[in-house]
Amino acid sequence: VSGRGGYVGARRGVMSQPVPLPIRMAGVGHEFGADGIRVRALDGIDLEVAPGELLAVMGPSGSGKSTLLSIAGGLERPTCGSVYINGIDLATMDAVRRAQVRRRSIGYVFQDYNLIPSLSALENVEMPLQLDGVSPAQVREAAMAALEEVGVADLADRFPERLSGGQRQRIAIARGLVGNRSVILADEPTGALDSHTGEQIMLVLRDHIDAGVAGILVTHEARMAAWADRTVFLRDGRIVDRSRGDTLRDLLADTAPGN
Repeated sequence: VSGRGGYVGARRGVMSQPVPLPIRMAGVGHEFGADGIRVRALDGIDLEVAPGELLAVMGPSGSGKSTLLSIAGGLERPTCGSVYINGIDLATMDAVRRAQVRRRSIGYVFQDYNLIPSLSALENVEMPLQLDGVSPAQVREAAMAALEEVGVADLADRFPERLSGGQRQRIAIARGLVGNRSVILADEPTGALDSHTGEQIMLVLRDHIDAGVAGILVTHEARMAAWADRTVFLRDGRIVDRSRGDTLRDLLADTAPGN
């Protein structure tokens, strides 16, 4: 029997063996700056995310939310601490090896979309699988399925400059979801979307999580964080509070018009 504790039950008397969690951060700190001026963006971050679990990260602007996600995704290396993706410590790797782990295991949805202007919507979504060496036929099928999932399959041949902000955001989400990733990291994935489309996107993301993916969602909207199983709150680079997803859902229900 496997569970969120990260262990697989013994069979035929064999001792249980630990199974690495998809995401684990231990004692993570990060500083940046120049000319002797250093800013502490993260300070002593400890968190874990299990398969089938979505963790929301909330906090004011400048609290360290995007930095946390960037380090969890291997885009940056922390100043101190460990960042484990499926048991592999990204903090010990150079940029090339971190990129290899990211391509193999992590779907990343960027806040600023990060689409390549010279590639069509379909080609942008295909790119992660092409880098993985997936066959062209499988790449095309998976990319079209991802575009269909977020409702923009009809925009497959368009280039980013011919797309609205909301359309670009959905292309970026499709790229983050394509393929068999064990981890999905999403930075404000519904920021450029209207309320109805945002809810649809969160339903798609939730479906992937429920299929066994581990996810971290950075958001400033409580109604989006309510889709998560747990929420952590950052302030000045530190986790200052934690809550369960049902706590936020109950709070939103209590404050809804008519209550």
